[in-house]
Amino acid sequence: MFFQPISNKPALFIPQFETLVLADLHIGIENELREYGVYADSQIDQMESMIQEICDEYKPKEIILLGDIKHSIPSTPFYEKKHLYDFLKRLQRSAKIHIIPGNHDGSIQQMVPDDIIIHGSDGYQKDICGFIHGHRWPSEHIMQSKYLFCGHTHPTVKLTDRLGYHSYEPCWIKTPINIESVKKRYQSYNKDMVMMILPVFNPLCGGIAVNDECIVGPINHFVEEEKAEIYLLDGTSIGTLKQWRKKDDVKV
Repeated sequence: MFFQPISNKPALFIPQFETLVLADLHIGIENELREYGVYADSQIDQMESMIQEICDEYKPKEIILLGDIKHSIPSTPFYEKKHLYDFLKRLQRSAKIHIIPGNHDGSIQQMVPDDIIIHGSDGYQKDICGFIHGHRWPSEHIMQSKYLFCGHTHPTVKLTDRLGYHSYEPCWIKTPINIESVKKRYQSYNKDMVMMILPVFNPLCGGIAVNDECIVGPINHFVEEEKAEIYLLDGTSIGTLKQWRKKDDVKV
């Protein structure tokens, strides 16, 4: 496979380009949770430790962050800016950092260390790979890519045990693009494109149960449900999106 989801981690590695890809860090989300009476520690140390562990093993030269690096909108508190800056500064020791801004990343260019590369929110292309957050339509240039990587959705699968309790497992979605839908918007595109939707990296973030709800954002129009494969973080293939949406509940 051209790209490699890392087993039991919400991260993806592209060996040919020595590139690590992550989505949806949402630094600072714990502050919003406290407003709703949910008290949780910052996940920065845990996320940094996991990224460092991956870097030690895979030795990427670049890290691409697919948006929603920070959380607070529309304004960002000082302490969140500081945590963001310090986190990225430390991450720079391991690899060159690219950011594709997400819908939570307004004015992020003013909050990051020097030498962080910030691309347009309609995507960044590296050779045959396109990278987007997922809250905006990709540019027509990005649509020429063979592989498209995105976040934004926070995909999960809803599972139900024998007592009727629900649990939500983060997952990957791999899908060919829906040609009939895409051609209504784009004059030019790669008809053989494969899209990979990444799970959220910050464990405090909620998710969208893809067997209950639509994929979030315009990329929902790209998904070919009958051929969109769902994988758990350990790499287990559990069928297609179409198959799962036909099931009222999945018993575990």
